[in-house]
Amino acid sequence: MQLNQLTPNHKPRKSRRVGRGGKRGTYSGRGMKGQKSRAGRKMQPAVRELIKKYPKLRGYRFNPKYSSRVIVKLEDLEKNFEPGEKVSPQILVEKKIIRKSKGRVPEVKILASGKIEKKLDIENCLFSKTAKEAVEKAGGTIK
Repeated sequence: MQLNQLTPNHKPRKSRRVGRGGKRGTYSGRGMKGQKSRAGRKMQPAVRELIKKYPKLRGYRFNPKYSSRVIVKLEDLEKNFEPGEKVSPQILVEKKIIRKSKGRVPEVKILASGKIEKKLDIENCLFSKTAKEAVEKAGGTIK
């Protein structure tokens, strides 16, 4: 026989449920008032310091990195512009292809879905690699 094979010869004692009437009522052995007598988690000082460092709801907001970027397809430019015409975010807003967000003209990224055969002058826009190639192949210029 070894120590790990030994088992107790009696039933385990049931733990007393405190605070449900009877001899341990009212304060249930916790004393009176104060943080230690309350239910729930007691905050450790380290955790409390971390929480206090976070800003409250005054001015701090999470701003997604690309919230004001709008995607425009090459086929949209093909439909809405004449050959030789100028394309910029401001002009796209005027033609109602894109909308302002929070009163600002958003950043525009042009993606290469669809074909383009018109010669367009494009300014202040971001491009995907294939969209840039397609615009230059059609004879357009990018600034």
